[in-house]
Amino acid sequence: MSTFWSAWIMFLVVLNFSITLFLFVWGQFVAIPTQPDGTSGHVWAHGVLREGVRRLPLWWVLMSAGMFAIGIVYLTLYPGFGSYKGLIGWSAHDQLARESAANQARLTPVLQGFAGRSIEQLAATPEATRMGHRLFVDNCAACHGIQGRGNTSIGAPDLTDRDWLWGGSPEAITASILDGRRGTMPPFQGSIASQDIERLANYVQSLSGSPQSPSRAAEGKAQFTVCSACHGVEGKGNPALGAPNLTQPRRLYGGDLATIQQTIRNGRSGVMPAWRSRLAESDVRLIAAWVYAQSHADAAPAATAGAP
Repeated sequence: MSTFWSAWIMFLVVLNFSITLFLFVWGQFVAIPTQPDGTSGHVWAHGVLREGVRRLPLWWVLMSAGMFAIGIVYLTLYPGFGSYKGLIGWSAHDQLARESAANQARLTPVLQGFAGRSIEQLAATPEATRMGHRLFVDNCAACHGIQGRGNTSIGAPDLTDRDWLWGGSPEAITASILDGRRGTMPPFQGSIASQDIERLANYVQSLSGSPQSPSRAAEGKAQFTVCSACHGVEGKGNPALGAPNLTQPRRLYGGDLATIQQTIRNGRSGVMPAWRSRLAESDVRLIAAWVYAQSHADAAPAATAGAP
């Protein structure tokens, strides 16, 4: 902080403190003119209400005086008076550095113990999944939700099932977190007629056994040839392209017929950002372990025993 701004802050602090202290002390002794009945003479409601004059309660006076004393002590001990650092030399930066160092000292042995374990082993370790869930909440929950169940309004997939766009192996999950993913569903509004889009949407719904018109689904089967290039002839998707499995009833953007038509008509574009530059690899492994544990909870019940 420059000398000018330090002096300016000191001036403002002294000015405000002096004015408020003067008004506080002056208010205890100033004589307020009153009427013979003890009121100020101000009336409302045609004289029904009259303004009384009473001295401040002792408890209020003592409490206010205490606040002034606390303010003086605070500005003496702690920084806040310009560039003055306070008698005890405390600073938020120093406290943060000390607490971060202490936390790192406790964390390092734990992370070293995790270093030699696979993602599957970490997924079965309650302490690892507990830490992984905290990291997930801090970095991933904004899109995927606190429990990783996804958000159809933005196309964030549910991470608790086994229906994966890019594969659900530990390696694939880790790669998704580190390097991100970008999925694109092209729009077909210009190449497929509106009535054919409706028929195609019904056929897509039939692949998962979702509500649809059987007759229109049969008519739309031929149109699915265009989609099979990415989703496969049977509609089971392609993890190499991030093409979803259409035989599953859950959909990335919603599974009702109108939403399916909208997806075919206007296309979709989803982006999973890369976290390599923000998260350490050890943190990514813990997040991947928690995510893996959620999607394999039935196979390894102990994997999520430590998750909050």
